Amino acid sequence: MLQKREKVLLLRTFQGRTLRIVREHYLRPSVPCNSPLCPQPAACRNEGKLLSSDVTHYMIPDWKVVQDYLEILEFPELKGIIFMQTACQAVQHQRGRRQYNKLRNLLKDARHDCILFANEFQQYCYVPRERGESMEKWQTRSIYSAAVWYYHHCQDKMPVVMVTEDEEAVRQYGSETEGVFVISFKNYLDNFWPDLKAAHELCDSILQSRRERENENQENHRKEYPEHLPLEVLEAGIKSGRYIQGVLNVNKHRAQIEAFVRLQGASSKDSGLVSDILIHGTKARNRSIHGDVVVVELLPKNEWKGRTAALCENDSDDKALGESPSEPMPTGRVVGILQKNWRDYVVTFPSKEEIQSQGKNAQKVLVTPWDYRIPKIRISTQQAEALQDFRVVVRIDSWESTSVYPNGHFVQVLGRIGDLEGEIATILVENSISVAPFSEAQMCEMPVNTPENPWKVSPKEERTRKDLRKTHLVFSIDPKGCEDVDDTLSVRALNNGNLELGVHIADVTHFVAPNSYIDIEARTRYAVSIMWELDKTSYEIKKVWYGRTIIRSAYKLFYEAAQELLDGNFSIVGDIPELRDLDEKSKQAKLEELVWAIGKLTDIARHVRAKRDRCGALELEGVEVRVQLDEKKNIRDLIPKQPLEVHETVAECMILANHWVAKKIWESFPHQALLRQHPPPHQEFFSELRECAKAKGFFIDTRSNKTLADSLDNANDPNDPIVNRLLRSMATQAMSNALYFSTGSCAEEEFHHYGLALDKYTHFTSPIRRYSDIIVHRLLMAAISKDKEMESKENLFSNKDLEELCRHINNRNRAAQHSQKQSTELFQCMYFKDKDQESERCVSEGVIYSIRTNGVLVFIPRFGIKGAAYLKNKDGFVISCGPDSSCEWKPGSLQRFQNKITSTTTGGESVTFHLFDHVTVRISVQASRCHSDTIRLEIISNKPYLIPDTELFHQSSLLLKSDLVKEVTKSVEEAQLAQEVKVNVIQEDYQKYCQTKGRSLYALLEEMRDLALLDVSYSHGI
Repeated sequence: MLQKREKVLLLRTFQGRTLRIVREHYLRPSVPCNSPLCPQPAACRNEGKLLSSDVTHYMIPDWKVVQDYLEILEFPELKGIIFMQTACQAVQHQRGRRQYNKLRNLLKDARHDCILFANEFQQYCYVPRERGESMEKWQTRSIYSAAVWYYHHCQDKMPVVMVTEDEEAVRQYGSETEGVFVISFKNYLDNFWPDLKAAHELCDSILQSRRERENENQENHRKEYPEHLPLEVLEAGIKSGRYIQGVLNVNKHRAQIEAFVRLQGASSKDSGLVSDILIHGTKARNRSIHGDVVVVELLPKNEWKGRTAALCENDSDDKALGESPSEPMPTGRVVGILQKNWRDYVVTFPSKEEIQSQGKNAQKVLVTPWDYRIPKIRISTQQAEALQDFRVVVRIDSWESTSVYPNGHFVQVLGRIGDLEGEIATILVENSISVAPFSEAQMCEMPVNTPENPWKVSPKEERTRKDLRKTHLVFSIDPKGCEDVDDTLSVRALNNGNLELGVHIADVTHFVAPNSYIDIEARTRYAVSIMWELDKTSYEIKKVWYGRTIIRSAYKLFYEAAQELLDGNFSIVGDIPELRDLDEKSKQAKLEELVWAIGKLTDIARHVRAKRDRCGALELEGVEVRVQLDEKKNIRDLIPKQPLEVHETVAECMILANHWVAKKIWESFPHQALLRQHPPPHQEFFSELRECAKAKGFFIDTRSNKTLADSLDNANDPNDPIVNRLLRSMATQAMSNALYFSTGSCAEEEFHHYGLALDKYTHFTSPIRRYSDIIVHRLLMAAISKDKEMESKENLFSNKDLEELCRHINNRNRAAQHSQKQSTELFQCMYFKDKDQESERCVSEGVIYSIRTNGVLVFIPRFGIKGAAYLKNKDGFVISCGPDSSCEWKPGSLQRFQNKITSTTTGGESVTFHLFDHVTVRISVQASRCHSDTIRLEIISNKPYLIPDTELFHQSSLLLKSDLVKEVTKSVEEAQLAQEVKVNVIQEDYQKYCQTKGRSLYALLEEMRDLALLDVSYSHGI
């Protein structure tokens, strides 16, 4: 039944006169909604064009958005748009016929997923204009009312996002109706289409143009963000508990949407919160940047949001946010910044076409940071075109509340996009790792060691050190080709029948004096040794000796050679240079002596490890990938490092030395010793591990490190050894980070090292590559002097200074680990890039180890790769497997369960993927101009991959990582050099802006693992 109303229109004529027109207005109980979710399509008379069913939300633009941003609404990527009659009439009456016709053509075009909804004729969503209400306010209210009706009409099955430029409407309606969200258009693009570059740039151009019109001849621009609160207000608020302090961590996979504040200081103890605080959207972030120390105000609980469980690519699949958010978590907004942790950022300039699209003001350019977590930065430059093919370093200068983006300036060029040198330099800069060569002043402090003037042991040092050169068989075991040998081992039988185990570490502190130039910046036949007297049968420690020594290493072994000798394979003797030129009798005697020593060391290490195992030491899982080259020095293969028992032998000796040094320096300096702690993990971090193990029938007890270790030992599937590896990998992911600390800052019960099951632990065995070890060496020397009642020559840090130093070393530790991970990913992409995706190289077996709402996480044992494999693509199609197990994309839906996910097509076909299923995966590289390339995984069969015969024994002769990295970088450098010789002309712009080339970066790649400051337990970095 129709309802009759009168509608008053005020229309402006071309002459400028205003006409008042009264029209009869009839309301109907139903009008076409054109939604596939309509519960009564016959009543609504939905004919013709329908909205797509493959959208995560419907978007309804306010009248002002339709007027100002129609060019962006025309983008075909934007789907599910509902144009309200009210907004269309506003365009017709206020923007003229040309724009109105443009809108009408858009609605008619079948290629665009948008419809017209006659809200002003729908009986239940029409709202009359109130007395005194402005036309603009009524139009916005009408559109919001229609949005609410539409959401309920679709039975609350599809979220509705209304975009408006009315800030008051955002505040008033933003949280009024569950399922109906009201945000600004700019926020909509940031939150739902962060990767739609052209739309963002056009939006920025429109905004800038509008601001320039509105603010012409005015100094103050409209604010994009609220002002930060004064420092005294922030401090008082933190003290009272109203505000919370923490560090902003942006989710790199959803950089425009999700950031989290991890509580610190008093806030972590007094707030009562047990989780991080979610900062949803860039507006709530209020100009804070990843790493800043911020102050947050919690939002009301009805405004809390949850993080999503859906997979997404780096900032390019955020539409998945509409799928399945988790439970709401504490959500807040940034009200101030206590500390801006800005650094140098590597960026990419826009392409020539993109520069042109930014408008006339081309000297101001938006550059895209390599790190997804950093917002675009506005740079003023006349050289945007010349720099568009290079990785460039910039710095942020300011970010005013009136600016959408921070402002910065150009610093330097690193290299061409895609060149190995440039990409490695990018990784180093992004992790704030300096690669400047040592200064002349620093080099002058080093001892002279040349063929003409070789370094010699001084008579003074001979008198003060224990000389082991003639009494001990000392040898090193390191990766093949290792040049920075800083640790050696010895073992011998004593006259009383007992054994003596020795660990001898390069005495770096003899050459690096405190506060010297080299110490401030932070390399040896001198050593600092620890020697234990062991019971000959039980290997129990009877006595321990610490001191400075003089050693002579008899053998420089590599791991594989030592393992062959341990296994009784003496054919490797030809690869040991110290034995190669001896006569047969001498060679045999020396060989027997060496084999006995390696065997005895291994036996001792087994006993030491067993003792730690009884206390709960964890054997965790980490993958270290090695690069293998062919004859032409191209990357032929990526091979996960194969663990050898001799690795464990050396590691166990180093752990033992670190443990005993930790005890010694703490006993001597209980309030200023540098130790390393590994706190127990939070139990909630084990939830995925427990659930995954449960899927295989295993129970993982995580109450202590001992119960966890025993549970992992028992969680073995005899039919699938990968299961245990993956469970251990999950346990590794759940671990807390190990940290350096000063003993004066922690209670003794907090000293414990969870992973190694030791009450005290430090780093002593790698002073060449870790500054922490140098500090520990000085502490040990001071402790020895104290025992001898001698005056210490060492300058020790106070507790306060040591605490600050530990904080710095921990930060550098994290940066080095990130560099190591990123460099591995770089070489993985180099290996797979530009390869035939159907080739054997790009197809491999994968094991599913985690379930998400729109896909799975897969581990590829063959290459040590972990990554996401989508079961639903960007077109909304889901994976389907045919009778031959091959996969293809079809329309359908996904249903996620605890330990499995089922894909069902509209035709009724279904396939289920379970945890630990073995599938066949295609590996490819997703190239990115502005960011690092990434590995992309695609499931092509739900059956295990059948390995070709040619691959079965292809790993016979493996090169070690250090050699391979050098060879890879060397081959790339040679190729680049050949290209330069051939062309012999370097572009003028490149020559002008490129940084002067210093030494090659191959050494830096080799040092990535060294820089990581990892424990000798290697893979798990505990």
